[in-house]
Amino acid sequence: MIGVEQVLSEKGIRPTAMRILIYNFLEKQKVAVALSDIESDFDKAERTTVYRTLKTFVEKALVHQIEDGTGVSKYALCEVDCKCELDQDLHLHFHCRSCNETVCLTEYKIPHIQLPNGYVAEDVNLVIKGICERCTTL
Repeated sequence: MIGVEQVLSEKGIRPTAMRILIYNFLEKQKVAVALSDIESDFDKAERTTVYRTLKTFVEKALVHQIEDGTGVSKYALCEVDCKCELDQDLHLHFHCRSCNETVCLTEYKIPHIQLPNGYVAEDVNLVIKGICERCTTL
């Protein structure tokens, strides 16, 4: 198992204390989290530092940003070897209308879609909305 510092360095990210803390926080999450969730866990940190860390993680393909239709972006660690490439690393997301959590369904890949000539895809996000397994058993 490789350490956090090595993971960050391999992505071209300088491993500062805050970046390591945020990475560790995201690694423990079972669901995608909003910026406000991260900020509340790091209430002593500067809000801009947390935001810039997430932005760097997204730009370096360490974290992916999910637009789940709630109007609030969510963040989750990418899979190992993910480069967030449109034709290789896309997977489904599920947003539960009951508990309001969004989870990555990384084992369910989005197939490559051939667009008509002249169209250029820049981002793809497929979110299925419904009731999650945990909420259906309550």
